[in-house]
Amino acid sequence: MRITAFHAALGAALLLGTTACGSDSTGEAAGGKGPIAVEATDTECSVGRTTAPAGTIEFAVSNMGSKANEFYLLGEGDQVLGEVENITPGLTRTFHVEVAEPGTYTTACKPGMKGEGLRGEFTVTGATAAAQDADVKLAEAVERYETYVGAQADELLTRTTAFVTAVKAGRVEEAKRLYPVARGPWERIEPVAESFGDLDPMIDGREDVVEEGLAFTGYHRLEKDLWVDGLQPDSGAVADKLLTDVRAVAARARAVELNPLQLANGSKALLDEVATGKITGEEDRYSHTDLYDFDENYRGCKDAIDALRPALKERDPELLTTIDARFKELDAALDEHRTDRGFRLYTELSKDEVKDLTVRLDAVSEQVAKVAGAVAA
Repeated sequence: MRITAFHAALGAALLLGTTACGSDSTGEAAGGKGPIAVEATDTECSVGRTTAPAGTIEFAVSNMGSKANEFYLLGEGDQVLGEVENITPGLTRTFHVEVAEPGTYTTACKPGMKGEGLRGEFTVTGATAAAQDADVKLAEAVERYETYVGAQADELLTRTTAFVTAVKAGRVEEAKRLYPVARGPWERIEPVAESFGDLDPMIDGREDVVEEGLAFTGYHRLEKDLWVDGLQPDSGAVADKLLTDVRAVAARARAVELNPLQLANGSKALLDEVATGKITGEEDRYSHTDLYDFDENYRGCKDAIDALRPALKERDPELLTTIDARFKELDAALDEHRTDRGFRLYTELSKDEVKDLTVRLDAVSEQVAKVAGAVAA
């Protein structure tokens, strides 16, 4: 459960944190241009400039606190327009987000990556921005990826239907086998799926959502039933609700409208998903099938980059070559843990094996983080 800029109107990028924070900046920044620096601590979220003209907006978020942090730009109904997550203390992360329409939006830092966050108002001014997908290759990339999202959502519905059927029939071993497979399409398009904010915690929320006043439902509730508690009297009802919520995702996904920066930011967000939930063994804490999710998130990242590939060949061929080389290295590392039926359980990995996967993942993530800049250029 997680991420991103997939419902943003377009985005631009930030340069690193030399901008003063805590008050409106002056000069070029006051004119609505240039990167916007954000300083996040455990108790404060200081945004260097709280206005920007419609179009591509660039944020550089510095974590000055002691906890991992996230930063969001939210639209009406807490729709995620842009997001950067898993910012470790002492680091600065940048991202681009496109906001086409003038209006009032919300910024939010989330110390510890939990809760509603430390929120503030953000105003987008001026006339509606022109679409930034005028570039033919970028427009084609968006069209391909929107088709891909729709197909993955349909596959999610098909696989989840089979999983739910097994749960309701009490076929526990079959349901266990289908659990990581059913989640696959969700993991591939997770940034898009998570942008359906009301559905995400119901479908993919971990047990922690109870602390936020939400009911524990969805995949992970059934995961706990299957692996820990045994099927419960309400397991069938939970399964039915999961299927209803997935049907809603499939319906919404068919109408999703993206832009090139959302593809770029989404590819990075998928890798962040692995870093925050899968490589830690936290996401699938009952079944320990985290490597299945790892693989699907990673595939989703590669598919987004593939959609952008023709444009990247023109804009930054050296970056694309480097990304492909890092992909090849991570492919090899992940292949070492494949089995005839899928992947080894997370609990079977040694500390050195987890560290090796982490190093390979970080190497890919470092390069993919540069894609948004190439797209926005």
